[in-house]
Amino acid sequence: MRTGASYLRVIAFMVMAFLLLEFTIESGEEWAIQKYPIIWAVLAMLLLFAIAIEVVSDTLKNILFRSLNSEAQERYLAAEELKSENNWIKKTYKNLLGTKPMEKEEEIILDHNYDGIKELDNSLPPWWVYMFYATIVFAGIYWARYEIFDGASQAQEYEIAVAEAKVQIEEYKKTAKGLVDVNTVELLTESSDLSAGKTIFTEKCIACHKADGGGGIGPNLTDVNWILGGGIKNVFNTISEGGRAGKGMVSWKNDLKPLEMAQVASYVLSFQGTTPAEPKAAEGDVWIDPDAETMEVNEVVVDSVSVEAELAP
Repeated sequence: MRTGASYLRVIAFMVMAFLLLEFTIESGEEWAIQKYPIIWAVLAMLLLFAIAIEVVSDTLKNILFRSLNSEAQERYLAAEELKSENNWIKKTYKNLLGTKPMEKEEEIILDHNYDGIKELDNSLPPWWVYMFYATIVFAGIYWARYEIFDGASQAQEYEIAVAEAKVQIEEYKKTAKGLVDVNTVELLTESSDLSAGKTIFTEKCIACHKADGGGGIGPNLTDVNWILGGGIKNVFNTISEGGRAGKGMVSWKNDLKPLEMAQVASYVLSFQGTTPAEPKAAEGDVWIDPDAETMEVNEVVVDSVSVEAELAP
């Protein structure tokens, strides 16, 4: 059995199977093997299948070889040896080593003889020589770039790398919910996020704002008035940093993760336009989103007083 060839075939088969599964199974930004652990079991079964094929194939070869007469067996072994000698990989490997076979070592033996110990005049392996030449070429190119053509210094390359990394971090933050801050937070609308926000609100906020957002110790969250500004960024910042000094709510940034603050802020904004059982009187000012499109409001009712108004950003 050509064990080396069998190992290579099994490894190649497993690599192809892994790549095929990765590229055919939709897993988003994650590796399919991470998102669906069952793939490990599939790969294990494929590995056993590949090994079984190699074992069966080798067994059949042995059976067929033993069924041959002695002359045919000799011809087969000679053909196999010739095939092995003409193997391109083995020939390349031997050439890269640059060694002499034992039967030809007499050609490179030196005259030195120390208590019967002799020395061979082996040349340096070709792979080592080629790598040495490559370092000389690289050194010449490197020197020309930075000494003749005035390439960027190490300090400049560091600054460029840092600037590129900052851009990549900012891009990553835009899609990474867990890394949001007051500048990158956006309104979350998925049911899973709103459900998580509701859980947090129920645990930490209803004592001051009531379960329906109508307000108690804290302000009413259902009207258009806001003490510290409305919108996802302002509400997120209020939750993170706290309300007015001495009389507003406490800061929650040490108790809640950025994603959790974004979730509860989005849930708070879902109260807008709802009707609580016992709404508290409006506090603060009517907040208008500066980024909203131009809109017209013909009539706004505040504290039961009808006011004619036309609002625009």
